[in-house]
Amino acid sequence: MEFVKESIIRASPERVFAFHQLPDAFERLIPPWETVKILQRADISEIGSETIIKSKIFGFFPVKWVARHTRYEPPRMFEDVQISGPFKSWRHRHVVLPHGNGAILRDEIEFEAPLSIIGKSIAPVFVVSKLEKMFAYRHEVTRKWCEAL
Repeated sequence: MEFVKESIIRASPERVFAFHQLPDAFERLIPPWETVKILQRADISEIGSETIIKSKIFGFFPVKWVARHTRYEPPRMFEDVQISGPFKSWRHRHVVLPHGNGAILRDEIEFEAPLSIIGKSIAPVFVVSKLEKMFAYRHEVTRKWCEAL
């Protein structure tokens, strides 16, 4: 499956990309309703660096998620892929494009839900709706920081 969230931010692409390079960017992007513990923080500029988090699926089932940074092309894009975690596969591209009013922030996620046929049938309801809510929050946090004077 694929999920895409796109927003226009009234700031330069360089500023939008710089937000993601902040040492605490990942913490800022975690919605307050998520129960997440960061075990290891990645440096997005280091190919091969890994973020490791502990969270809970449906608020009950603990899961450890390891994501490795695989591409870094400032100020346009960086990418991470799941090494282990709740999905059968997960690839997340963070894309920043120039726009007449500033920049477009585009999150592109390709994923395969776990549990084969069951996972595929529940993904549109549970996974996509959760991603929509989470990335609306993440884009708003990014927008506020980038557009602040």
